[in-house]
Amino acid sequence: MKAKDVRLLSPEEMQQKVVAISEELFNLRFQKASGQLQDTARLRNLKRDRARIKTILREHDMQG
Repeated sequence: MKAKDVRLLSPEEMQQKVVAISEELFNLRFQKASGQLQDTARLRNLKRDRARIKTILREHDMQG
C-alpha cells in the first residue's frame, strides 16, 4: 500500500487497516513457526504497511 493511497483513507479506516494487518501478521508468524509459510516477503511488506499507516495517523494527530 502506497502512502498516497493511505492518505486518502479516513482515520477510522486507517485504524481498521492497522488492526487487520496486525491480525494477519499474528497468523503469519504462527505459519512461519510451524514451517507452513510460503511467502516470507509478505511479513516484511505487512510490517512496512502497518508502520506507514501508523506514521500517517501520527501526522494527523500532530496537525490537530
